[in-house]
Amino acid sequence: MATTAGRPNRVAKLPPRERILDAAEELFHSEGIRRVGVQAIAERAETTKTAIYRHFDTKDALVAEWLRIVAADYQAAFDRVEAEHPDAPGEQILGLARFIAEGLPRLSHRGCPFINSLAELPDRSHPARQVIEEHKARQTRRLVGMCTAAGLADPEQAAAEITFVLEGAQVSTQNGSIDQAGDRLLRIVEGIVGARRAGPGASGAPAGRR
Repeated sequence: MATTAGRPNRVAKLPPRERILDAAEELFHSEGIRRVGVQAIAERAETTKTAIYRHFDTKDALVAEWLRIVAADYQAAFDRVEAEHPDAPGEQILGLARFIAEGLPRLSHRGCPFINSLAELPDRSHPARQVIEEHKARQTRRLVGMCTAAGLADPEQAAAEITFVLEGAQVSTQNGSIDQAGDRLLRIVEGIVGARRAGPGASGAPAGRR
């Protein structure tokens, strides 16, 4: 649902529900969840509030559905790296790191939708927060599985370290505190994989860059 220069013509061809989600994505990204009302989404989608409520019971339900789509994109990245490297879990891990690194330039302008949403939704019972928490738990399970299959020492700890790096790179890119975040991210993840493959006492030199 990425925005394009030809948005008006493209949006006009979308079914009503997809048009609403497209408008919500653009507005939530650019202005934030709390600042965007249902009327603004209706105007952006060239529809009415009544039409929105036919598809989504509440604005909260719309926010949650938008984040399910964002989460599905991330889960699809796991599927792609597994398909591209079916017998190489270590390469799958590095493929995920590359996926995040390649997306960092977009984050510098709009920020991570999960980070932004969590900041705006402090109530943990909010349906959108539940979507994020379920997504993060599923992502962790899949990453632990990759670390286990790759033979990394203490796969749960390895997955935690990699997650800290991936998410930290996104935050650092968003606030502009670290330059060359993508390259640094890749080197650190390569170092984690290389060190944990080598076992205790390894130097931690990045795999493939020694």
